[in-house]
Amino acid sequence: MQIERIQNKIYEIRGQKIMLDFDLAELYEVGTKVLNQAVKRNPERFPPRFMFRLSIAEWEIMRSQIVTASDQAKRNIRITPFAFTEHGVTMLASVLRSEKAIMMNIAIVEAFIALKEFAITYKGLAEKLNELESRYDKRFNDVYDAINFLLQKDNQETIQKQRTRIGYKTDAE
Repeated sequence: MQIERIQNKIYEIRGQKIMLDFDLAELYEVGTKVLNQAVKRNPERFPPRFMFRLSIAEWEIMRSQIVTASDQAKRNIRITPFAFTEHGVTMLASVLRSEKAIMMNIAIVEAFIALKEFAITYKGLAEKLNELESRYDKRFNDVYDAINFLLQKDNQETIQKQRTRIGYKTDAE
């Protein structure tokens, strides 16, 4: 259940899987301000590929999609949250040195690993489905062509019967 709870807090922004500062603070059981201060005291540990601040547009999109983000009423609206990549989350363990932080960090890394494994499995399944679909589409194309031919043939016979006949007519006609 813990991993599922964490996975629900992992989002995709700028093509990267990230977690937001307030979600991490909740998981680590510290205040968001405390977490951000610890990060600001150690800027060399958090290069841009580990952590970045969301743009206002990104934050507005996320707030409209995430129910928990709307609970950020106390947050200064001019300051958007920090987004931590998987590596940034791992680096938080070295900044937050509590026992809870270490245990939660292990759980978060496991959640990221589970997501990666799922993505790899999903990609493999999608490739197999595409292969099967293309193989069977070729086989069924012949069947579709035959059905379409028969439908067109019936349609043409109906059109032929509806035409007015010309030429010699018998009484039966």
